Amino acid sequence: MSINPNEIRVALLAGGTSGEREISIASGKGSKEALEEAGFDVEWIDPAKKEDIKRLVDEHFDVAFLCLHGKKGEDGTVQGMLELLDIPYTGSGVLSSAVAMDKAKAKVFYERAGLPVVPGVNLKANEEFDLEEVKEIVGIPCVVKPATEGSSLGLRIVEDGDELEEAIQYVFTVDDSIVLEKFIAGMETTVAILGNENLEALPVIEIVPLKADSYDFESKYAPGGCEHICPARLNDSITRKLQESAKNAHHALGCRGVSRTDFIVDKDEKPWILETNTIPGMTKTSLLPDTARVAGYSFPELCTKLVEYALDK
Repeated sequence: MSINPNEIRVALLAGGTSGEREISIASGKGSKEALEEAGFDVEWIDPAKKEDIKRLVDEHFDVAFLCLHGKKGEDGTVQGMLELLDIPYTGSGVLSSAVAMDKAKAKVFYERAGLPVVPGVNLKANEEFDLEEVKEIVGIPCVVKPATEGSSLGLRIVEDGDELEEAIQYVFTVDDSIVLEKFIAGMETTVAILGNENLEALPVIEIVPLKADSYDFESKYAPGGCEHICPARLNDSITRKLQESAKNAHHALGCRGVSRTDFIVDKDEKPWILETNTIPGMTKTSLLPDTARVAGYSFPELCTKLVEYALDK
């Protein structure tokens, strides 16, 4: 669909109360500037402030542009509120957002769609588990990460079996549901998908961490933390396979508008799916604006497309 930005009032939601608040604010600032450059009338709404939430009830907005990351923003809660207020919003709906946010539950959907998932287990706080059984399933080295947090918050790579229990207890301080997975060495990649019914896979990005051995929180957001190589240094066959897998993940989770799915490509060139982000970062160092730029979309054009998808639901 074609829209006239000058006729659309946008509520840009950023900030919130999750552990990714500062990243959300950075995403919001970048998106607000791009939306205004495109001609939209943009109002900043921070869901951490009740007076801002009240504005959504009292004022008229044509669409909500979501730059929220983590819990109470990316997990379906804000999406449910906007559904009740009958305000169209960017990104996926309530159920898709909730499932994608929970890495353990998302893996069930991936498996049903025939996507290769990394062997692993899901542990819950205050539930007993057999440490030796966990080691047998995931092996050493392994990855321990929160199940319902984003941006690699709390992620630990365990290279010594004697350190596994300490790592588990540490990640439990970040989230009460955690995922342990076999460590797979290889190229870290990500593929963004745009669209509702007709999906467009953007160029594959290769992620090269420069300050750590994995794409952790610092690598994602610290200046010089990582290098994005786009298109990734992969042959056409693997590139197409990654793009089709990302489309399958988008479809399997019921995503709308935009998603970004992360993969590890191992030494045998097999891609393993890791997770899907329903509200990808929109900071200056973020992956989605980078791959969109390579695909020929400026930042304002990308933001405009996301609004179009929201209004086309």
